[in-house]
Amino acid sequence: MKIAEHGNPARRSWFDRQGLKLVAKPYLSGAFATQRLLERLTVKKMSLNELTDGYGGGIFDGPQSRRVYLTALEHSVPFVGSKDMMVADLSSLPRLSKADAESPALRYMELEPGMTMISRSGFNAGRRAYVRPDMAGFWSSEHVMKVVPDRSRIQPGYLYAFLASRFGEVLIRGGVYGSAVKHIAPEHVGAIPVPRFDGVVEKEIHELMEEAAALRAAFQSGVTEATRDLFDRAGLGDLLELRWHEKGRDLGFAQTGLDATTLRALNFQPRAREILRRLEEVEHVTLGEICAGGKLKTGARFKRVDADPAHGVRLVGQRQAFWVRPEGRWISLDEAPDDVMQQEETVLVAAHGTLGDNEVYGRSILVTGSWSAHAFSQDFLRVVSGYSDVPGAYLFAFLRSEPMFRVLRSMSVGGKQQEYHTKLIRELPVPLLADADRNRIVGIVRESYRRRDEADRKEDQALARLEEAVAQHAGVTSG
Repeated sequence: MKIAEHGNPARRSWFDRQGLKLVAKPYLSGAFATQRLLERLTVKKMSLNELTDGYGGGIFDGPQSRRVYLTALEHSVPFVGSKDMMVADLSSLPRLSKADAESPALRYMELEPGMTMISRSGFNAGRRAYVRPDMAGFWSSEHVMKVVPDRSRIQPGYLYAFLASRFGEVLIRGGVYGSAVKHIAPEHVGAIPVPRFDGVVEKEIHELMEEAAALRAAFQSGVTEATRDLFDRAGLGDLLELRWHEKGRDLGFAQTGLDATTLRALNFQPRAREILRRLEEVEHVTLGEICAGGKLKTGARFKRVDADPAHGVRLVGQRQAFWVRPEGRWISLDEAPDDVMQQEETVLVAAHGTLGDNEVYGRSILVTGSWSAHAFSQDFLRVVSGYSDVPGAYLFAFLRSEPMFRVLRSMSVGGKQQEYHTKLIRELPVPLLADADRNRIVGIVRESYRRRDEADRKEDQALARLEEAVAQHAGVTSG
């Protein structure tokens, strides 16, 4: 049962604003209560559209347009959609034709560090993300609303912190409309009141958010460097310049030496077989051998039993496992199988899905640090090394690569929903580098994930400082 907060109870004056309705929903609405709380603030408030500047007044989306995707880096730019803006690892983003991106119709859709992105349609409508330093030169789709801070009036990190906080959450989502497909428009967020605190407070929050953004950019560059290092040392660096779609479709090929393992043509895909052939030419060990004393299987199916966050664990599914911060439901751990919790440095590979290039099926994450506290659904292949010399961080640097994304998909079985052929995946060759090289790569991955955890802590500190400032100036007491 939902009840009013002790520090922000429903008040008699609210009844007048709601036409003396005696049903509970309007008064327990997060947006309604937050608006009333912000009205009680003793500090100055400015509307969002007073604090923005640039194209469209600084709050804008974009036109519907054709999308021409390319793989050549020199002729394309990374393209961010309403789902992509949430992800932590940006290396697999689709790439939009540079000629189209820089055309008069779309050139203003280029992202700049310090912007706030708001997803404006669909399932994700109303979610927010910060444009990190490494996103300079990216383009966004028409489904991403941009909020450009006027830096002469407000610091971008502080503005994002407010919009990302629980206050911004309910005020932004209060403008979402639609039934089957949700939408939100620039005119629906422009009037959002933004409280202005002491310059020292806003500067502190801004700097924490900027530090978090820089750390997330360092995470990205670190895991990318680790993968590049591994393939270069193995003499396979050219595989990272795969340009998969430029190699032509796999049509009209013949395969000999078939057995009862599989008769599916996809499993003998020539482009993928060429990658496997290259891997087999270097010193390697199979994934099945590495995981012989560990784990290499998907999770057990189970019934979800919802629980309060204080007594449950967050369940992360395939979609949200790749986000910067997951938002999954909370379930009872007592009613779930043991394998929902992962040991340190388990590699999870999205194991169910379809073969679209922008789907997560075939992508990998590493469970380490703070993410070890989450539970994970059955829709992941659990990869746990049984070799002390080949830890999970090393396997992650290998499995996250574009060549492995393509090879894993070539091992698919199933109809609409694909999954991996268990025998084929056990035979996957993993390059085995010298001890010094493996240790260096492992160190890079581990340091990258420590930076990612530190970024989360910085962001949490910024939001906590904002909450403290709001409570101080609204006379809110705990009870």
